[in-house]
Amino acid sequence: MFIADKWNDYEVLDTSRGEKLERWGDYLLVRPDPQVIWDTKRTHPGWKKKNGHYHRSAKGGGEWEFFHLPGQWSISYENLDLTFNLKPFSFKHTGLFPEQAANWDWFADKIRCAGRPIKVLNLFAYTGGATLAAASAGAQVTHVDASKGMVAWAKENAKSSGLEEAKIRWLVDDCQKFVEREIRRGNHYDAVIMDPPSYGRGPKGEIWKIEDAIHPLVKLCVQLLSTQPLFFLINSYTTGLQPAVLSYLLGTELRSFGGRIDAQEVGLLVRESGLILPCGASGRWECSEK
Repeated sequence: MFIADKWNDYEVLDTSRGEKLERWGDYLLVRPDPQVIWDTKRTHPGWKKKNGHYHRSAKGGGEWEFFHLPGQWSISYENLDLTFNLKPFSFKHTGLFPEQAANWDWFADKIRCAGRPIKVLNLFAYTGGATLAAASAGAQVTHVDASKGMVAWAKENAKSSGLEEAKIRWLVDDCQKFVEREIRRGNHYDAVIMDPPSYGRGPKGEIWKIEDAIHPLVKLCVQLLSTQPLFFLINSYTTGLQPAVLSYLLGTELRSFGGRIDAQEVGLLVRESGLILPCGASGRWECSEK
């Protein structure tokens, strides 16, 4: 399992009855988590001192209940000297997936050790965690997301992290259509990161369903790889796309490049119990060592 265990400003404190208690900097949040199927005693005092609680609705969706929580605050990932702005919004999110730090560390190290300029394409780039991790390691990054609001948020995170002058292209676009245009333009990248949603819509209402769309998109992205690709990363939060599926997908499309594939669950340590909470899966392809 890929474990994000280098956070100081974030931790999962406890889990019980379909929810997790998290510390985001100075604030405690309780959010639902479908992986938490156990009914254990809630002994951690933070359950009673929470600053925000996202309640699921029986009709779908849900809403936040706040207890002295600011509208926005920030936390830092000191391992890469990054700062992220957080705010609770619909669908229980805060604007950051902290488990992805395990991948940030992995590819940031590969970029630093490459010994050459690296161009990275980050698709479904959200609020920029992977973009900033790659840029902080010295890469030139093309950041693509269909949501104008998410791209604006990512730019705020870049400014907070001291990376507003980094070599980052910020694009609001449908990811597949952008990739198709890049192929026609003859552009190439040394690395691809994709963190697709299970289901979503593009800026013009285009429907994205990961089970149907992920393989065709990977095929297209392989056409964008340079003659010396460094890595290819796919994240999945869909239970049907297990590590073995991601491994086979990458192996099928990248076999001509050789290299190494490692696909595992991504997880976070739970302080109270010591267990590792699964948070999706990641498939990593990397070039062979020379």
